[in-house]
Amino acid sequence: MTIVTPPPTADAPWPVALLSAKIKGWIDKLGSAWVEGEITQWGISGGNVYGKLKDLEADATISFTIWSSVKAKLPDDLKQGDRVVALVKPNYWVKGGTLTMQVFEMRHIGLGDLLERLERLRQTLTAEGLFNADRKRPLPFLPHNIGLITGRDSDAEKDVLRNAQLRWPAVRFTIRYAAVQGDRAVSEVISALRSLDADPDVDVIIVARGGGDFQNLLVFSDENLVRTAAACVTPLVSAIGHEADRPLLDDVADLRASTPTDAAKRVVPDVAEEIARVRQARARIGSRVTSLINTEIDRLEQLRTRPVLANSTWLVDSRAEELSRYVSRGSELLDLMLDRARARVGELAGHLRALSPQRTLDRGYAIAQLPSGLALRAVRDAPSGTPLLLTVADGKLSATAGPPAASVSDDR
Repeated sequence: MTIVTPPPTADAPWPVALLSAKIKGWIDKLGSAWVEGEITQWGISGGNVYGKLKDLEADATISFTIWSSVKAKLPDDLKQGDRVVALVKPNYWVKGGTLTMQVFEMRHIGLGDLLERLERLRQTLTAEGLFNADRKRPLPFLPHNIGLITGRDSDAEKDVLRNAQLRWPAVRFTIRYAAVQGDRAVSEVISALRSLDADPDVDVIIVARGGGDFQNLLVFSDENLVRTAAACVTPLVSAIGHEADRPLLDDVADLRASTPTDAAKRVVPDVAEEIARVRQARARIGSRVTSLINTEIDRLEQLRTRPVLANSTWLVDSRAEELSRYVSRGSELLDLMLDRARARVGELAGHLRALSPQRTLDRGYAIAQLPSGLALRAVRDAPSGTPLLLTVADGKLSATAGPPAASVSDDR
């Protein structure tokens, strides 16, 4: 027979023990369950293990206890940072008022399972275009300020700083320290990325870690971290330092470096090499300019040795004799043409004189003109008394027409 407890009121409250008993009863009904997560705390006290298990994606954590009797049956290599599956049963401790999970079994997640999940995420991000080559931005030739995300006092930090400053002593760094493994790593690296990406003085960002085992590197395959890296507008270099297991950050970064040292060498130019290149370029330019100048000098010398430039009167002198011949010939031709023209004019003048009325007048003839100015041609045109104007060889005379004279027949 079940005894029903009336609900508590202000006048009839439950005792703490009753509430604790009810909570324990409810929790005991849950039974055991298999859960998956990452060990973020692992401490041993009195042979028992007290730790915490964090969800792989959400911000949720539970405390667990492994009694010494159970611990002896578990793998010896379990530690903080491991991803595991565990058979747990909720246990409410009435006396302390705390809830914990009692572990009955715990084992590592199979490597095959992790790789399968990682490959599914890789395919999803690839389909979204986050790994496309056309998204890759070129690194600046000479970055003045490099953003560095790494663990505090890590070998990766020392390698990057030492090699970069050896190559270009004037280079500056803005460093953001972050956990590179464990439950804080993802959030701290994301925060550091956003901080450096928002800094206008940072020319390029390097995320450096000195390698590690596969599970520790899973931090750099976290989806939120990868998407944050893809959203950066500042060129990003991934220097996780692990060749076999390639984190997704390597694929989304603008440049993947094999090691932190390799990242420093590929981001920062070598001042000695650049000086040598400048010297080589200057030598090539000087040689080319010298060659061009020498070529032009030779051309000028060739021009200067030409007669027309060596002796400024050469052209006139060389043409003077020819010009004299042309002038002499021109004078001869002109005289000949004038002689011919004078002869022709004389000939025409003779013809003109032969046809001139003056010659007729000179032979004793006269020209009679009527008052109208017309030449008298017939007797009938000048009746008796008609005034006439006579033109003779040496002048003009006035006359009056008389009666016509008797005709004289010419008897032959």
